[in-house]
Amino acid sequence: MADKFSMQYINGGWREGSSDHVYENVNPYNGEVVARMKLANRNDIDEAYQAAKEAQKIWAQAPADEKKQVLRCAAQLMQERKDEYIGIMVKETGSSFVKAMSEFMVSVGNIMTAIEYADRMYEPQIFPGAIPGKENHVYRHPIGVIGLITPFNFPLMSAMRVIAPAIAVGDAVVLKPDSGTYMSGGPFLADIFEQAGLPKGVLNVVGYDIAEVGDYLIEHPVPRIISFTGSTAVGRHIGALCGQNLKRVSLELGGNNPFVVLEDADLDAAINAAVFGKFFNVGQVCVGTNRMFVHRKHYDEFVRRFAEHAGQLPYGDPIDPKVIIGPLINERQMQKVLRIAEDAKKDGARVVLEGQRIGNVLTPFVFADVKQDSRLAQTEIFGPIATIIPFESDEEVLEWANNTEYGLSGAVFTEDLEKGIAFARAVESGMAHVNDATANMDMNAPFGGEKSSGIGRYGGEIGLEEFTTVKWVSVQTEPRKFPF
Repeated sequence: MADKFSMQYINGGWREGSSDHVYENVNPYNGEVVARMKLANRNDIDEAYQAAKEAQKIWAQAPADEKKQVLRCAAQLMQERKDEYIGIMVKETGSSFVKAMSEFMVSVGNIMTAIEYADRMYEPQIFPGAIPGKENHVYRHPIGVIGLITPFNFPLMSAMRVIAPAIAVGDAVVLKPDSGTYMSGGPFLADIFEQAGLPKGVLNVVGYDIAEVGDYLIEHPVPRIISFTGSTAVGRHIGALCGQNLKRVSLELGGNNPFVVLEDADLDAAINAAVFGKFFNVGQVCVGTNRMFVHRKHYDEFVRRFAEHAGQLPYGDPIDPKVIIGPLINERQMQKVLRIAEDAKKDGARVVLEGQRIGNVLTPFVFADVKQDSRLAQTEIFGPIATIIPFESDEEVLEWANNTEYGLSGAVFTEDLEKGIAFARAVESGMAHVNDATANMDMNAPFGGEKSSGIGRYGGEIGLEEFTTVKWVSVQTEPRKFPF
């Protein structure tokens, strides 16, 4: 199985890539090699896209019941192999057991939610026209082939939220997982859907070195949409390429998510949500809490209790189910987070809790008295550094919450739910939560951001629209009178 999980999956076949390059996939906690993968090159990408193009034409015509059966079977197989997958994810990605289990269950939920999409493809919208005898039909069609690029932090969920609806509506997919979490984010899914009876070519998985392949997966003429989850800088580049080639694009990018504790907040609930939102997956979460704004009334107590709670989080090898703070994904990420911490000290932020590097694990930092326009407050950290900022009024904190190029998620704590909803709606983000953490997921809700946090949505009603297209067919039921 380990051999299969280090291979490319193209047109229903497991094989090594055609590149001369070999990638070593390592356990981020202890540096041990988990797998060695012979990478793909442009020829492999060509084959994957061609297979997807041909398979999609046939799969689009498959009955809804066949599509639903594949998805139901895939969900059942996922549940049967849960322990196997959790073990792979913990070892390959450094995820805590809590995080791995959460991601797994959300991904199964993505499959179950997508099942209903299959029937929706056969339910046209019909309405009368302004012209006498005119009847309008709007049909939903598969968009075609999707190029899918997923990140290291949530490799299974980021892939499944696209693959499941794609299968339901009759699309095909060429998936490029992050190389560092390749097994968790690619071959495992291909193996599941292969066993579930998905026809060959509908799902393909390729892993490659960008230095060798470049933007070929994006610029290739076959895919009609590129779905990417990752940094804003890369997302801008992909968006520009898609614009040049008139492809649709779906982008979930960076975030600088505000967590606001208003004067009338339940402080116990706020602290619990803040700790979870900040340190879930060691802060490597796009919707994680990045800036905590706390009203002066609660500020000192919040800072003290939050730091105490953070300092008590179990850390170490994530193979231990009790561990919450596991390793960062790689040394590059470790150095980036350490630089952010050092810069924050130089800029005068108060160190309430000093994080420690222990091997590849970084324990939590907590900084207080942070200026809202400082480098720390304006940086997407993606690590276990908490930033706490005091404020005096609701008007002030709303302005500060929106003082960022990003607009992914947000949270506000208050006993006044109407005020909380109004505040959440005023936050310039694609998502906002009242009396809950910034890190939230519901398969029936639209997930995505505004401003520099992306374009498009996953999940819910809009998730169906993201990977389909519509066609207007008008039917003239009686002779039309023309002006000439």
